[in-house]
Amino acid sequence: MRIAVHEVSKGKKGHALPTTSLEIETGHARFVLAETELRPTVLGLIATGRMRPDTGEVTIDGTRNDRDLRRRMALVDAPEVSDPHPGVTLAAVVGEELMFAGLPATPLHARRWLEQIGFAELATQPIGTIKPSVRVRVMAELAVLRDDVEGFVLVSPDRHGGRPEGWWRIAAEFAERGFAVLVIVGGSAAAVIERLPEALETDYPSNATVPVRPLADVTGSTAVMAADPREELLPPVDVEQAPAEPEREETPPPDERRVSSQAPAGSSLDDPEEDPAPSLDPEEDPPSSLDPEEDPPSSLVPEEDPAPSLEDPQDPPAHTPTETENGAER
Repeated sequence: MRIAVHEVSKGKKGHALPTTSLEIETGHARFVLAETELRPTVLGLIATGRMRPDTGEVTIDGTRNDRDLRRRMALVDAPEVSDPHPGVTLAAVVGEELMFAGLPATPLHARRWLEQIGFAELATQPIGTIKPSVRVRVMAELAVLRDDVEGFVLVSPDRHGGRPEGWWRIAAEFAERGFAVLVIVGGSAAAVIERLPEALETDYPSNATVPVRPLADVTGSTAVMAADPREELLPPVDVEQAPAEPEREETPPPDERRVSSQAPAGSSLDDPEEDPAPSLDPEEDPPSSLDPEEDPPSSLVPEEDPAPSLEDPQDPPAHTPTETENGAER
């Protein structure tokens, strides 16, 4: 199975996801750089056929078939979409996934399944307190329980902390078991992964952002594929800087936080540009808060009232001498 994500983007001017191309293949674990709170989830949804891009296309084995893509690729631990609530126990998470896989899903079955993979003692712990590597192991094992799943996209495992080597080698293990694995990571994790010995020695690039070629050009011998990608992997800085620069310029952080809470809804991805306007309303309040400062001039008006009131008593003396003078003239 080969999945080609070709020049996809999402949102106005690519705010939700800038133009991105990558490839995923059976038997290989690959990573792709996607930062900010929103973009990793958007990329994961598009790469697994769960969201339509505004530009570009996603093909599986050379054809566009979103239903087949959703059936064969799982989306693992995507924020706001498929990640479990941090307060739910590990046994409860396992029970739910067993149910989705069509397996017995009672609390007893969940505990037995955890015992089989060596984590029975963690059954009652909230999943938000589980070590990152254990979390990735459990979530990935649950994802591949479904009969039709041939691969998965793991979204932002580095957000849970821990050393990238731990969960990356788990992803590589699943690739060795015959699954297609894509891990969406941030810049710091990508810098660590691309310098691991297994990433440097592989005959196929670990970085999924190599230029997408037509499937007819890559279905031949892997030796030809190994030559070019290896050269493209040597300057990893280019891969990191290309998406990083437009990300900082195009999407201010307040924009992303506001849109990310709406990530599950496809229509909300077109709103990033419209959000700054309402977000600036609180900043426009200070002018209204200055109104009290404009009141003091109005409060000075009463101070001007005494002045004319003081002139009033002085006017009669001014008039009385004129009257006396008139009287004298008379």
